[in-house]
Amino acid sequence: MVFTFSFASLAGLVSSDDFATSAKGIQWLGSVFTGIIFCVIVYRLTAILSSLLFMGYGKLSSAEKIEWNNRGFSTFHALFASFTSFYLLILSDIFDKDSQEELVVNRSCAFSNSVLGISIGYFLADLAMILWHFPALGGLEYVLHHGLSMFSIIQSLLSGQGQIYILMVLFSESTTPFVNLRWHLDIAGLKSSKLYIWNGVALFFGWLVARIFLFMFFFIHMWTHFDEVKEIFPLGFYSLLVVPPVLTMMNVFWFWKIAKGLVKTLSKEKHSK
Repeated sequence: MVFTFSFASLAGLVSSDDFATSAKGIQWLGSVFTGIIFCVIVYRLTAILSSLLFMGYGKLSSAEKIEWNNRGFSTFHALFASFTSFYLLILSDIFDKDSQEELVVNRSCAFSNSVLGISIGYFLADLAMILWHFPALGGLEYVLHHGLSMFSIIQSLLSGQGQIYILMVLFSESTTPFVNLRWHLDIAGLKSSKLYIWNGVALFFGWLVARIFLFMFFFIHMWTHFDEVKEIFPLGFYSLLVVPPVLTMMNVFWFWKIAKGLVKTLSKEKHSK
């Protein structure tokens, strides 16, 4: 009860109205814990199913099994986040220009709040594993990525503002299954397979669309709606000016590495013929 009160009190610090209520605080906490629980369940299911369906799983080292299972719930969250974000941004009318009188940066709903809460739960669970096994599951760049993501999502959830931009960024998680599949194929000794090559091609174009072109649209949308963006509470406003450019630089750096890897793989494939 004390934790719920503190959560709602924190919401009051970033909200300019009475958006944060005890009922909403309970919903937020419930969605965060749901995200964590889903991660634990999928982590264990990945281990069970992999041991039954993939004979090589038993030959993996303890560290490799941990990362294998970790990437299982990473893929699960990526699919969840990308599909729900696509629904909220494209299929629903929540962010349609003429669907509501309310400013687009102030729009949210119970479902979008739940999506953000579950994603916070995922990032908490994944970051905990990254720190516990540091640096086996990822270096400082992953800590920075997860930290900035949680910082932004929490602000948006508590204030009810800027969710359209958070959902755009969450949609970029659609590239994660390709990243994870590449790692799984590599660790399974299938780096020379056709599936590995085609997955690399899909990752390249998927990253180009979801993490390069989409972020271009993100900044164009911010610019054309800047009068509305300025209505976001101060910390959220300045975070929106700082965090997305940092994530963009990280995306461009990773895209460069993906492109180099793809060229190297295709060159090997060409010379092997």
